[in-house]
Amino acid sequence: MKFLHLSDLHIGKKVNDYSLLNDQKYILNQIVDAVALEKPDAILVSGDVYDKSVPSAEAVQLLDDFLTKLSEMRQKVFVISGNHDSAERIAFGSEIMKHSGIYLSPVYNGSVEPVVLHDEFGAVNIYMLPFIRPANVRACLGIERPLSYTEAMRVAIANMNVDTSVRNVLMAHQFVTGAERCDSEEVIGGLDNVDADVFDCFDYVALGHLHRPQNVTDKIRYCGTPLKYSISEVNDEKSVSVVELGRKGTLVLREIPLVPLRNWQDLRGKYADLLVKSASTDDFVRITLTDEDEILNAYANLRNIYPNILSFAYDNRRTRAQGAAGSVSQLKHKTPMQLFSEFYKQQNNSDLSEKQIEYVQSIINKIWEGEL
Repeated sequence: MKFLHLSDLHIGKKVNDYSLLNDQKYILNQIVDAVALEKPDAILVSGDVYDKSVPSAEAVQLLDDFLTKLSEMRQKVFVISGNHDSAERIAFGSEIMKHSGIYLSPVYNGSVEPVVLHDEFGAVNIYMLPFIRPANVRACLGIERPLSYTEAMRVAIANMNVDTSVRNVLMAHQFVTGAERCDSEEVIGGLDNVDADVFDCFDYVALGHLHRPQNVTDKIRYCGTPLKYSISEVNDEKSVSVVELGRKGTLVLREIPLVPLRNWQDLRGKYADLLVKSASTDDFVRITLTDEDEILNAYANLRNIYPNILSFAYDNRRTRAQGAAGSVSQLKHKTPMQLFSEFYKQQNNSDLSEKQIEYVQSIINKIWEGEL
C-alpha cells in the first residue's frame, strides 16, 4: 500500500509580514502533480494544516481548493489537526466529507477508531491522532495524577487497542525525543518530548510538528514542511515522503523533491560586494553586513536588489562586543525553568528557594499541559 506523507502546510503563514499564500498555492499544485504521477492509495496530512487556529478566508479557500482537487482524483485523504490548528474547526463537516474520501480527525475524546484500508496483503489500520496535551488525555480518560507527554501518549495509544497482527499506521503531531528542531517551530524547553518506544506497535508513524524532514527510527518519520519557513532551513531540501507498505514488517521510504516559487538565501559580506549583482532576486534573504562602519541608506539601497529582505544586521567588532551574535540561539536551548530562574536572580540578586522552584515548576507544567 502506498501513501504520500506530508504535514505542516501552515496555510496562511506570513514571514515578517510577507504573505506566503502564493508560494503555498504553487507548492500545493506541485503536490497535486505528484499525486497524479504516484497514484497513492492515500495521502496523509499530519497536522498544522493552517498557521493559525482562526485562519483567514483566503487560507480556508486554498485548503478547500487543494482537497477538492484531490477528491476529484478519487484520492483518499487523511487530515489531523496540529498545535497550530483549531481541532474543532478541522473536525467540522468530517462526517459529510468522509463520503468523498476526505477523513478529518475528530476532537480527541479518549477514543481513536481506525479507518481500515485493504490491499493484497490484507488490512491496514489508519489511526488519526490529533495533537494532544497531557491535560487532554487526563480529562478524557479520567486520570487524576499528572502525566508527562510520554506517559500521556502511552496511555492514549494503549486505549486504542491496536491489533498488532495486522499493519497499523499512526498519524500524530508531537515532538519525539531525538529529532532535530529548527527556528520556525515552537520550542518549550523539552517538556513536550515523547519517547519513540511508545510507538512500537505501529508499522509506520507519520509525524508532523517538526519542519525538517528526518527519520527518528526506520519506521517513525517527520516528512517536514513543503516550504521553508525560517532562515534556519535555508539549506534544507523540501519534499513529500512516499511510504510503501508491503507485507507485515516491510517498509520502503523515498522522497519526491519540491521546488519552491521563491527560495531563501543567507547573504553575508561587505556592502559593496552585496550591492554588485547582475540581477535582482525575489528570494527571501537575510543580510548580514560585515563592514566595521555603518553605511548610510544601506538597507534601502539593498532592497532595490533584494525586495524580500527578512532581516538586516551588522556583524562586526561593535556588535560582537555587545553580545548580539549568538544570544538567541543560546536561549533556545534553555528550559522555561532555567530562563525564569535566571530572570529572578537578575531582578532580585538571589536564587529561587526550593519551595519557589517547586511552585514555579508546577505552574509551568500546568501551562504546557493546557490546564492554565
